[in-house]
Amino acid sequence: MIATIGFILIIAAAALQVISLFRKGDKKDPISPWLMAAAALAFLSVTVSRSIAIGFIALTNTYESLIFYSAFIMIFDIAYRFQKKIPYSKIIGFGATIAALVMAAIASSPLLPKEALPPIPALRSLWLVIHVALSFVGEAFFVISFVASLAFLLTKDEKKKLNFDRITYTAVAVGYPIFTVGALIFGAIWAEQAWGRWWSWDPKETWALITWLVYTLYLHVRLIMKKKNATASWIAVIGFLCTIFTFFGVNYLLPGLHSYG
Repeated sequence: MIATIGFILIIAAAALQVISLFRKGDKKDPISPWLMAAAALAFLSVTVSRSIAIGFIALTNTYESLIFYSAFIMIFDIAYRFQKKIPYSKIIGFGATIAALVMAAIASSPLLPKEALPPIPALRSLWLVIHVALSFVGEAFFVISFVASLAFLLTKDEKKKLNFDRITYTAVAVGYPIFTVGALIFGAIWAEQAWGRWWSWDPKETWALITWLVYTLYLHVRLIMKKKNATASWIAVIGFLCTIFTFFGVNYLLPGLHSYG
């Protein structure tokens, strides 16, 4: 019920943002951020309640991961809305809200089991919790960069392009080290604890590495080559698509050591 309320709140926030997009001027709607804050709080309360129910932090299946992911997309969307250093773009805020809504919708799908079940022994590790949590926190920043990159590619206004490029770079620059630590470093530590080896070329490990390499390439192009053009934006788009495939594609198409119920 709490998750359903959160889902409805995101829909309401997205609807208000659509109305705001069609209004002339840069005036922001004052209500949608608070609706998203309430939705994020609802989702995080689901994580807490399920954690209490199973006696472990609830981040060990697809439903729990998507709820957590959606919550942090909204948290960073709200942070972007209220920060003062980068000009706010309503289209970026709306795009991030839609991304959170999509993740919540997938979590709500009847195809995903939602029972709060204790994890198997291999998953009862704090290293796993840190690995999963930081991976999704990093990827939540990548959502912002993805939306900004698409906006860059679709607009012809040079002033807006500069702003979208700055948003993309800032989001990747913050998300990249978090993702690196969570997905690769803590992932390797958990792998050693669970399977006795740091790296096994499991499909999910391999695609996490591919994702990391794509974002590394983005930072190289953006920082070293100093390109603020479509090339950098396309790389950021591809990086985000890699995160999606790593989570969904690998889970359902390339079963491996990460395939847990």
